[in-house]
Amino acid sequence: MERNQLPRQVALMRQSLFDQGYVDEQFVQLEELQDETNPNFVEEVATLFYKDSARLLANIDQAMDRTPLDFAKLENYMQQFKGSCSSIGAKKVKHECTQFREYCRAGSTDGCMRTFQQMKREYSALRKKLETYFQAITGQYRPSWFLKMNRREL
Repeated sequence: MERNQLPRQVALMRQSLFDQGYVDEQFVQLEELQDETNPNFVEEVATLFYKDSARLLANIDQAMDRTPLDFAKLENYMQQFKGSCSSIGAKKVKHECTQFREYCRAGSTDGCMRTFQQMKREYSALRKKLETYFQAITGQYRPSWFLKMNRREL
């Protein structure tokens, strides 16, 4: 890609994150907090999100393996995960968290199972899109959470 096309490409990639519903206005707020004194602020928040979310998803996975499901515990875990999603503006993932919590309140094992799988797909898609976006910003950028995380598929 030509050097002068890179800023346009990055801007289009960023806009697609919003247009496709992956991120919301919280992502903009994070970007606004980034400046020359803290040039990696968005990366740092994303790193914390992926580190924290990996632990929370593991807790949910373990709770989903128990029979019968403890809906109160699952709802609590998902509330924590939703809070993490909100911190980075993970719109689609946050929506699935809300759906999951509604199924917990309704006591729907099938609903929880389906929604959890969909939430993990959205989480993985967002992770890939953010990785691509951050790589495009510098042309070589590899966020530290991708290097440190266990890359197992969710």
